[in-house]
Amino acid sequence: MQIRSMIRTLRLSLRPWRADHRSAFAQMHARHEVMADQGGPIDRTDSDAKFDRYVAAYLEHDTSRWAVENAEGSFLGYAGVMPRLARNHPLGPHYEVGWRFVRSAWGHGFATESARAALLYAFQHLKLDEIVSYRSAHNYRSQAVMARINLERAPS
Repeated sequence: MQIRSMIRTLRLSLRPWRADHRSAFAQMHARHEVMADQGGPIDRTDSDAKFDRYVAAYLEHDTSRWAVENAEGSFLGYAGVMPRLARNHPLGPHYEVGWRFVRSAWGHGFATESARAALLYAFQHLKLDEIVSYRSAHNYRSQAVMARINLERAPS
């Protein structure tokens, strides 16, 4: 498998996870406002498990959530296409684009910019035919990102 080291956009770098991202990743997941759409914050143990899943998915599938950094190298959050290959998932095996950002990064278009880059990578380099996205019912910010990246709502 060829590991791509980084995706660059005008303002951002999407990169594979490094050990020094782990603490900022956990701090992001500890914030009530950031995690409101997921039922609230998660503890360090759950955050570390999520981090480890993202690293493993990247190594195994050449895609996952990518760490998103600004031009100065500061951690802003993550975005990327994650394989969901469990047959017991309600949608069956699929790939899903998603994102989460620290509160100070909201409102700057980073989710839109990084999600577009991750989708382009997945379609061009992984040759995927379909990528889905989903959100909680009241996550209007993600709904707006989905509209900006031209995702189409499938009939229920």
